[in-house]
Amino acid sequence: MKPLRKTINRALNCLAGVSFLAMVSLTCWQVFTRYLLKQPSSWSEELVSYLFAWMSLLGASLVTGERGHMNIPLLAEQAGPGTQKALSVFAGVIACLFSAVILIFGGVQITSLAMGQMTSSLGIPIGIFYIILPLSGTLNVIYTILNITDILHGSLPRTEAEEADKEAV
Repeated sequence: MKPLRKTINRALNCLAGVSFLAMVSLTCWQVFTRYLLKQPSSWSEELVSYLFAWMSLLGASLVTGERGHMNIPLLAEQAGPGTQKALSVFAGVIACLFSAVILIFGGVQITSLAMGQMTSSLGIPIGIFYIILPLSGTLNVIYTILNITDILHGSLPRTEAEEADKEAV
């Protein structure tokens, strides 16, 4: 399971870096065309907004894989180790169901509906940009299954961020 997680993490980190670099480059291009050429580039502005959405959803998937999503551990910290494990598995199952129903099922529905609509500046189907919803949902499902498996086998008792903090001390 670790090689799969490592491969997905590496791919997402690479995509995040490329996306961020593209966003910075396109934003600089926008500034150049708007203030120096006096002819704003509308297509680059539209593409930056779509890239931002893609980067955000892929980043959320990466956070899901690291179990770094926001939580309120007040109740879990009061419980024993068995209950903590059960609560962690329950949280993973809920996250998995949410990703499957909202992101994958809903994402496929909205993507197929949006394939008939064209973007205003780029002139390509909007559904192309909505593909990130089921893709991100699939990544979330994979990550939550990996997390649940690791929790049940006792190899991932806490979040990776907490483990790194514990090792630093």
